[in-house]
Amino acid sequence: MTSSAAPIVCIGGLNIDRKLRLLARPLAGSSNPCEAHETPGGVVRNVAENLARLGLPVALIGAVGDDAGGRMLLEQAAEVGIDLRACLRLRRHVSDSYTAVLAPDGSLHLGLAAMPLVERLNPWALQASQALRASAALVVADGNLPTDAWPALLQDARSSGVPLVAVAVSEAKMERLPERLDGLHLLLLNAGELATVATDKPAALAALHGRGVAGVLVSLGAEGLLYSEPGRPPRHWPAPDVPVVDVTGAGDALAAGVCAVLRQDAGAIDAAVRLGQRLAALTLQTEDSVHRDLTPDFLSP
Repeated sequence: MTSSAAPIVCIGGLNIDRKLRLLARPLAGSSNPCEAHETPGGVVRNVAENLARLGLPVALIGAVGDDAGGRMLLEQAAEVGIDLRACLRLRRHVSDSYTAVLAPDGSLHLGLAAMPLVERLNPWALQASQALRASAALVVADGNLPTDAWPALLQDARSSGVPLVAVAVSEAKMERLPERLDGLHLLLLNAGELATVATDKPAALAALHGRGVAGVLVSLGAEGLLYSEPGRPPRHWPAPDVPVVDVTGAGDALAAGVCAVLRQDAGAIDAAVRLGQRLAALTLQTEDSVHRDLTPDFLSP
């Protein structure tokens, strides 16, 4: 168990999410009618907001510009109670953005990430927040972080004993993870991201454990979730059957639910998965990247 005052420290991307939902099958080289929706976003920012809405203490480490988007990101995060003292504010910069082009059924057709500011979270920048991370109940970092940030975070996790959770963000950015991952308590990723390690699932899971990852949680979409740890058969949970409005943010809600439970008990994977699935199912049914009706009641047994 951990102190109720110790925060979950979230490190990674803060950006504006722009969602363009196609009204019909896309036609290449032509103008396509769509609906537009804009919200605060970023994988670890979404995780942080979910956690804050659950009533948990959360600190966010990221980078924003001094533009309207950056001000909106900071104001909205402050409104839900996220500690922003470790965020970088960069003058004369445009805040990062992610544009999701969604098919009419809500599935992702194309994702466009313009995220140069997250590259500023290098080991030198992270030095300023080392004490904050050492006092955390849990640290969660997303795959947007630059390659050279990971050895520092892993070393801190090994030294402090604070569990480190990594959330993958895309197949392309899987290569940012270093070869050795000793100190990583849990890696969350989807089937496509797992396939960048090896095309065969058992081989990919074995390879990640061989690199030092203690636990791997894989989202298989409609097929549910798969959890693997060394020396034990993988465990599977079926996916809840819910109507899908928009997939954006569902994986972040899953990660938040998992982290909310692991903050109290780093070994309670079953309870963590079940809360994560519950939050993800809610998020699938809204256009927002984070479901606005989350409350501390969701943490009740």
